[in-house]
Amino acid sequence: MSVESIQAGKQLPNIRPEIVNYERRPRTPKQTELWTLLAIVAICFAAFLVVPMVLVIIRSFTTASGAATLSNYAAVLSRPEFTRSITNSLAVSATSALVAVLLAFLLAYTINCTNVPAGFKKAVALLAQLPMLLPTITYGFAIIYSFGKQGLITRLFGHQLFDIYGFNGLLMGYVIYTLPTCFLLINNSFQFVDKKFIIVSHIMGDKPLTTFLNTVLRPLIGTMAVAFIQSFFLAFTDYGIPTSVGGEYDVLAMTLFNQMLGSIPNFNRGAVIAVFMLIPSIISIILMTVLERFAIRYKQISQVELPKGKRRDWACGIASVVVLVCTLSVFAVILLIPFVTEWPFNVAPTFSHITNMFTDSELTQVFTNSLYVAVMTAIVGCLFAYAAGLVTSRSKLPNWAKRSVDAISAIINTVPGMVLGIAFLFAFSGSSLQNTFWILIIANIIHYFATPYQMIKDSLSKMNAGWETTAKLMGDNWIKTIVRVVTPNAWPTILQVFGYYFVNAMVTISAVVFLTGARTQVITTKISALQHIAKFDDVFVLSLLILVTNLVVKGVIAFATRDRSAERAKAAARATVKTPQLAAARSTVAADTRLTAAAQAAHNGTPDFPLPTSGNRKARNAFTAGLSAVLAVLLVGFGFGATATASTNGQVVIYTNADDEAVVAFQHALDNNGFKNQYIIQSFGTSELGGKMLAEGKALEADMLTMSSYYVDSAQDRNHMFADLTDVHSKLLGTSENSKAPAYRSPTTAQEGAIIVNTTALKEAGVPEPKSFKDLADPQYKGLISVPDMEGSSTGWLMIQAIADAYGTGDEGKQILTSIYRNAGPHLEQSGSGPLKAVRSGEVAIGFGLRHQAVADKKKGLPIDYVDPEEGNYSLTESVAVLDKGTKTNPKAQKMAGVIIDKGRKELLKTYPTPLYQGEKAPANASKRSKTFPKPLTVDLLQEHQDFSSECKRLAQGE
Repeated sequence: MSVESIQAGKQLPNIRPEIVNYERRPRTPKQTELWTLLAIVAICFAAFLVVPMVLVIIRSFTTASGAATLSNYAAVLSRPEFTRSITNSLAVSATSALVAVLLAFLLAYTINCTNVPAGFKKAVALLAQLPMLLPTITYGFAIIYSFGKQGLITRLFGHQLFDIYGFNGLLMGYVIYTLPTCFLLINNSFQFVDKKFIIVSHIMGDKPLTTFLNTVLRPLIGTMAVAFIQSFFLAFTDYGIPTSVGGEYDVLAMTLFNQMLGSIPNFNRGAVIAVFMLIPSIISIILMTVLERFAIRYKQISQVELPKGKRRDWACGIASVVVLVCTLSVFAVILLIPFVTEWPFNVAPTFSHITNMFTDSELTQVFTNSLYVAVMTAIVGCLFAYAAGLVTSRSKLPNWAKRSVDAISAIINTVPGMVLGIAFLFAFSGSSLQNTFWILIIANIIHYFATPYQMIKDSLSKMNAGWETTAKLMGDNWIKTIVRVVTPNAWPTILQVFGYYFVNAMVTISAVVFLTGARTQVITTKISALQHIAKFDDVFVLSLLILVTNLVVKGVIAFATRDRSAERAKAAARATVKTPQLAAARSTVAADTRLTAAAQAAHNGTPDFPLPTSGNRKARNAFTAGLSAVLAVLLVGFGFGATATASTNGQVVIYTNADDEAVVAFQHALDNNGFKNQYIIQSFGTSELGGKMLAEGKALEADMLTMSSYYVDSAQDRNHMFADLTDVHSKLLGTSENSKAPAYRSPTTAQEGAIIVNTTALKEAGVPEPKSFKDLADPQYKGLISVPDMEGSSTGWLMIQAIADAYGTGDEGKQILTSIYRNAGPHLEQSGSGPLKAVRSGEVAIGFGLRHQAVADKKKGLPIDYVDPEEGNYSLTESVAVLDKGTKTNPKAQKMAGVIIDKGRKELLKTYPTPLYQGEKAPANASKRSKTFPKPLTVDLLQEHQDFSSECKRLAQGE
């Protein structure tokens, strides 16, 4: 059949006139739908990325008084550790990204370019993604409990294999963290590499290396570069892993962490560091643009049998096993620790940790919240990423429009989750989004947009570019083509994107930790709170719960995207038998008019690659309609309705950073005095709650809170957010700090510091038990102690108070503190619970931490003891305060604050044995050397002592 006969329409009367005249009417398509999608994407990014980040940038140029200045930049740049942290971050991030890309390529190559068994390929694909099923906050714990001095793998080998702190620990953690992302990107692109060129290269007699470079590596070079960039920025912006195993190897993310969540949060200086972390995005945008030229498109992907190569298969198979074993062995402890009594002291099997967590009603609600947030993040995130991918890969929009989306994706890669969370705080405090699930969902979608977008973009760009044009010539509109042709071909990638969003929404902490409220807590924020109160067994139990949940979801997705090539072949054969004449006619039309197979399929209503759920179309449509109705109910009902504030039913919302013992005492006092079921208590880590107080001010969801006293004072100075207490009748003792407590707060507990020892590790080290802080400066304790850095934790302030009061901040005090820091080395912890964790795990023999936690460990029979130092047990108080919300103030809050102090102190004294009020007597377990710093504990004094500590830290590091 000739083209002229087709144009005349004589032999195929069903050909539409627009096809007949397609050569006579060349014009630029309007692409109204794609412009609409671009507008939606642009508006969303403007509202939820640009505006919040602009507020962060503005913060970097303003002082506490609101004046515009460069003083914040000068202050940050003048610190020598800032330059060092940048250099260190670049080095370890680049190294880990390179290693992760190479390992991910090996795994993807084994799956796609070898003839190893199909079951083995599926196992590799699943196991390669396993690390991303866990929150990064557990990575550091897993490394310590695996490769530390008393770790599981260390015990198996009989000695520690390598030092896990500093560069080594960060490299290991970052590679494990970023490997799944690299694998997803590279493996996804491998599916669009036409394997027939490998056969052709073999037939042409090319050398194996030439074949590999030209037919495998060359089509993937762009994706591999993108994977490197994404891996680099994931490592560059992560702070969870450095908090545990960073040691003395300062990285920029930890510098940002200390500014945003340290003992003195400084959002303005933190914004400066955030701006510096955004600078590399400019480089990445340029690289992305350059890498576009390396993209290769195939009009059709051939399914061919790969050439045999036993050596290749064995080598790749063994290498993949080694990579996976080395990667996943780190997480073996997560499957062990929840089922032993107390690692490493008592390894007797038990299910008590599991049963205790699942009998907690709060955990059930938190887990339900997490599932909802993850599911909605995945659904809406898929739609959003798919829309952006269509704009850049399946359109003829101007290059500036496409590049703008690519640029936004690159920028998102460089925005730390913690910065994004803070930015959302600045932008949406007091709005209808505050304390709803939807602010969490939106934050997750924006935070993790880059990888899903790149996956969908790669998938769409490797499809035939002429499908939409051909379908239009056949009379099909754009929406029908997308739904019936493009989407079915992209379905496996879409499901992978769904899984990626779901998993990351389940494991993320940094992007949502500031945004959760009393009714919107998720499981990872619960883990963060447990970490702060040193409940590490529970951390592993919750991590295991997250792992199981994510495994189920990934398993379902793997089942849905399983290979159905045999079924497709049968379906194609049946279609050919049923309509042989129509098939022949369409083949002729395709030959003469270059119509693609996919476009023909769209015109017929059958996708080129049928959906896994292909079957009765009416049934599928009914199912889709029903699912849409359910989602609509979830969107409206659960998303906003379930997050209505507690004030609607008169309940008082109480935010607290207190330990479980204190929370239980609060509950007993309230329940026994007529307030049962009239309040909600929500726990936070000190830093997270402090950040919310300073950022949200009176817009804070809480009606009442208990918090570190100096944080309450700082928030009051900045935001004037607390009302004077009217129902507290107990009178404070005449101590220096308590007697001057302001009228808007009243102390609930006093947290004392003490020296903590692991009696078993101390005996093995062969050193005497220290009696004072001065003893800790002795060189014989080098490598055996762990202390908190007061720049990152207020617990460290207790030690600094003792040294400053006993020895001053002059030469003697400076020498003692410098020697302590030198002896601590990589165990200068950024978390107040860090030293206790190191002592419990046997990493060190001696630590400094909160006295009551050591007392509790000793009472449980652990080989943990405590020493009241000769310099004295100094303390920090936590106080209750009521928010002043004007006419919206809950009247019950004042009465409850009074009950907590007047009725709850008797029980609190059992755990926190420091008398604070008149008539109280110290119990038997009280410290014998309780002391109070002679000056009031103000933020100014905290800054003074922090400067003293920073100077000693620099001296200890040889600067």
